[in-house]
Amino acid sequence: METGLRTGRPGGPGPDGQMNENIPVDELISGAAQAAGGWLGALPVALVATSADGTIVRWNQVAQELLGYTPPQIVGRHIADLLHPGADRSLGRSLWEAAATGRGVMGTVTAWHRDGHPLELEIWASPVSDRRHGAATVLVFAADAHAARRIRGSSAVWDGLFARSPVGIAILDTQLRFLQVNAALEAMNGLPESAHVGRSLAQILPEVNALEMEEAMLQVLETGQPLLDRRRVGRTPAEPDHDRVWSCSYVRVEDPAGMPIGVIASLVDITEQQRDHVEAEAGRRRLAMLSEASIRVGSSLDLERTAQELAQLSVPRLADAVTVDVLEVLARGDEPGMGLTGGAALRRLGKAPLSGSKVTDILAPLGRTLLFPAAAPYTQALAARQPFLIARLDEQAVAPAARHTAKPAQLLTVGVHSFIMAPLVARETVLGVATFYRTRPVGPFGSEDVTLASELTARAALSIDNARLYHREHETAVILQRSMLPQHITPPSGVEVSHRYLPASDVNEVGGDWYDVLPLAGGKAALLIGDVMGHGIAAGAVMGRLSASVRALARLDLSPVRLLHQLEAALGDLAEPMLATFLYVVCDPATGHCTVTRAGHPPPALVLPDGTVRLVDTPPGVPLGVGGVAFTPTEIRVPPGSLLVLYTDGLIEARGRDLDERLGELTQLLADPQRQLDHLCDSLITHLVPAAADDDVALLVARVGG
Repeated sequence: METGLRTGRPGGPGPDGQMNENIPVDELISGAAQAAGGWLGALPVALVATSADGTIVRWNQVAQELLGYTPPQIVGRHIADLLHPGADRSLGRSLWEAAATGRGVMGTVTAWHRDGHPLELEIWASPVSDRRHGAATVLVFAADAHAARRIRGSSAVWDGLFARSPVGIAILDTQLRFLQVNAALEAMNGLPESAHVGRSLAQILPEVNALEMEEAMLQVLETGQPLLDRRRVGRTPAEPDHDRVWSCSYVRVEDPAGMPIGVIASLVDITEQQRDHVEAEAGRRRLAMLSEASIRVGSSLDLERTAQELAQLSVPRLADAVTVDVLEVLARGDEPGMGLTGGAALRRLGKAPLSGSKVTDILAPLGRTLLFPAAAPYTQALAARQPFLIARLDEQAVAPAARHTAKPAQLLTVGVHSFIMAPLVARETVLGVATFYRTRPVGPFGSEDVTLASELTARAALSIDNARLYHREHETAVILQRSMLPQHITPPSGVEVSHRYLPASDVNEVGGDWYDVLPLAGGKAALLIGDVMGHGIAAGAVMGRLSASVRALARLDLSPVRLLHQLEAALGDLAEPMLATFLYVVCDPATGHCTVTRAGHPPPALVLPDGTVRLVDTPPGVPLGVGGVAFTPTEIRVPPGSLLVLYTDGLIEARGRDLDERLGELTQLLADPQRQLDHLCDSLITHLVPAAADDDVALLVARVGG
């Protein structure tokens, strides 16, 4: 391989290019390495010194490591002996000419390693004159050519990356002062490189979390472990009116000995990605909150509970304090009025937190009725049926309301800085308003908060309206039911009766239970009880028809079987098919003779004067309305003073309880026949019916004879 040599002016350590005999050779090496390029500090460089004729006179440790020869093996030989056998021998002549003319030599040669393999070297040769002897010593520096090219390439890549990268890059010293920044970082920070150099991050960018970032860089300097994706947040001169977010990574820079000499910081602006992430996260939170609202708010169909559930769900995820106010007429159970022209009367039914909040301490307590004139902002917001936002609450913003109440000014003093009023509107009817207050330093309410508040109040308003409709229908059903029950029962002589009716707790359960006592010819009495299958107003109406039919048919002195068939015919006249269970007992108090006929109804209980209790064994039959099945009466005789107890299934059926077990409880409670009938009825209801009955209950107790 041919040598590639270039010559030039000498680069000796002295200002005149002459060698000073008092300067150690190691210092000459250091100076030459610096002249050759600062990146040589990372490259092992061999030192070879020759006489003017090319005889090797010095061979250092790096030369031995590079070519494998020890000093005794190589000193005294000609430098040309180190070349590959096929190389051009002009190197020796070039070195001699360099020594003679005072020029330096740089180039690439192929040397011959002591182990017998070729090694490509880059060399730098420089003559150093000796004034005393007039001859010249030639210093030759040699390095592995591949390693040298790799270092130069890395330097070039780094320079290109530093200059052209869209990523902001900074180099800082161990005191965290800027040494160099690239153009991308200049643009991010809005400052030229000259404003960075020699100063710290906290000095040039006081409106970012600089101290936190400097702590991270100090950690990198101490541990040597890189840190990735540390967030820098704040404002820079490049965009002083808006916050930006950067992802920062830090890597320690070390010298060849592994000692830290600084930090390289790289920054990527992720403001848009962060905003998208925050918006997506906020969207997920809104959906989760709305999903929870569909479960928690309005499940009870109770007006007060629904209002309180809305308030509690909104704190603290949406607001720091919430009140829910419903029109006074709705809270009283009346229908909402036609408008708000005369002002608004609202009752506070929801409030959160209930205690421990300076805001809610100022606001009116639960149950308080609040009056707002027509000109008040509260009334105007209700009339507009649109949410009302005051993003930044201040004295000017509260001035319109201050004419009517001192509360807004007091709220300012406890830190309320943002405010939303969202009307409760369902089926185009204004029901009330929910008010949301914010005190935390998380920024004002925005349009997304208004949207969320509106969605929550819309769900709550629908539940409140459902509760209103429920109460109205429930009251209607109960009134209808009670109106169709016998208002005044006058039993014939020899029969004493007591009765109870208990409506179910749910509007869908109110309906078809009834009882009656009718005088018959010959001093007899008809004891009857029934239950229309189905619930609500429709069942109550059918019950009323059956009750009236029984009273009319009983006057005709029909047999029990014929009477039941006539009731079936009455059910058959209905547009919608209905079924009903029915129990009809005809008793003669003078003889104690009774005829019991069942149509799918629970059997009556018979309580003898000695306290013996049994259920009357009689064919159960099928409910009225099934048709095609004969009804079979059962004849029994009861001693004077015996009790007949008739009841509907609401008395003995309970969720999760066995029916036979419940019938056993009934018979135990009846074991004392001498009690007053009213006390007996109350005892049965108290022990067998839960506080919130699943079904309505009818009960009739008669003492026959005695």
